[in-house]
Amino acid sequence: MIDLTKNNKIIERSVKRLQQHKISLPTFAQMRDPSRIPKNIKDRLASTGLWDIDPINLYRINWHNQPVEKGGGYGRVNYLEIPTQLTGVRARVVGLVGKWFPTGSHKVGATYACLVPRLATGQFDPTTQKAVWPSTGNYCRGGAFNAALLSCESIAILPEEMSCERFEWLKKVAGEVIATPGSESNVKEIYDKCDELKATRDNISIFNQFDEFGNYLWHYHVTGPAMEEVARMVMKGTDRVAGVVSSTGSAGTIASGDYIKDTFPQAKIVAAEALQCPTLLYNGFGSHRIEGIGDKHIPWIHNVRNLDFVAAVDDNGPMNLLRLFNEPLGRKYMAEQGIASEIIDALPLLGISSLGNLIASIKFAKYNELTEKDVVLTVFTDSMDMYGSRLAHVNETKGPYNTKDAYKDHNRYLLAQQIDNIEELSYYTRKRIHNLKYYTWIEQQGRSVGELDAQWYDSPEYWENIQNQVDEIDKVIEEMNQAIGQV
Repeated sequence: MIDLTKNNKIIERSVKRLQQHKISLPTFAQMRDPSRIPKNIKDRLASTGLWDIDPINLYRINWHNQPVEKGGGYGRVNYLEIPTQLTGVRARVVGLVGKWFPTGSHKVGATYACLVPRLATGQFDPTTQKAVWPSTGNYCRGGAFNAALLSCESIAILPEEMSCERFEWLKKVAGEVIATPGSESNVKEIYDKCDELKATRDNISIFNQFDEFGNYLWHYHVTGPAMEEVARMVMKGTDRVAGVVSSTGSAGTIASGDYIKDTFPQAKIVAAEALQCPTLLYNGFGSHRIEGIGDKHIPWIHNVRNLDFVAAVDDNGPMNLLRLFNEPLGRKYMAEQGIASEIIDALPLLGISSLGNLIASIKFAKYNELTEKDVVLTVFTDSMDMYGSRLAHVNETKGPYNTKDAYKDHNRYLLAQQIDNIEELSYYTRKRIHNLKYYTWIEQQGRSVGELDAQWYDSPEYWENIQNQVDEIDKVIEEMNQAIGQV
């Protein structure tokens, strides 16, 4: 459960800070349905850039932003359907597009949902504390951005091997940036740095996406309904939602699958991971190039008992599709295959982990022999904005991209995807995965065995109790906004 105990003394200080900077806080209800946002706020957004460090951009933490860099209001959920000519499967693969959030990634929503309950209850003091954002990529970017909007100090922690674009952007926004050893697979090193900060510094507050239930709650109540809205837009007649596919990462985004399964009971939840570090599939380890998805442990907030499939993706797939979708000769090849120009122009909306989700969606569709009546929902977490250096590096390593490369990449990494390295889970394979939480969270992080057992044996009530906190959290946010007054 998310602790909503209030510290009124700190709340008073926070209210004064927010009044001083003319800041108000969006509720979960407003993030889910922006039509609830007051007109005066919408008017201010009309002249504000999407990435501007302006508190009004807190009200752009939703899936409904118009797809423009500056100004714009709200419209339908941003999504992209990948056509059969590209995927090679009859099923319809539809992904929510994260580019049109501030920072270019939906992780800004998860960070806000972790921060705002503590801010509104006085458990976090923006006047004295620094917000620490441990991450494998976009989460610390979203956290640093939200902290800047709220005029509080932040510390971003991420592995040193993440893309240089992330570090360059963070240096402009975060108060401090700490690079930990390794790549996106080295999550323990991030935890170790957090432990070091707790032991050596005062006045810090750590928002760990892997065990903060605000992360789970935001995706259940905001991403899940956005998926439902898209599904109802694209489905016709007796069409059905076959499943939700998401890389596990912090297990935030995959919480949208819990919502979709509640709404469409026949839907399955599919966890994607890198074949080079097959933690869920083979209790394995390793390192890979699908940036930002985290590995070698099971997040505390992952509702494993509700999981149906695990699909491992060879990281060569996303890295080669990065070229196919963005190099001029790759785009020319796709046009020659009859891919519509508007689809080709939209493919840079898919960053590396988005490409991993696409491949896992294809494997899921093939394994289940899905047809054109089946919709597979996924998330295109971020775009090429953070990966230009990765594309340049691949080109330097492999040489100039040509038409033969495009033909090979399309056929090998999309059309010829197979059902290898995918597992349909039984009760005991789910339990095997769930039990892996013990080594990270009980042995290393001091969580209780009692709660670990409750996540399994008291399911679904354990998870429903968290889901049902949203109205209470919104009430606390509304009380803080009333104390702030009209902004």
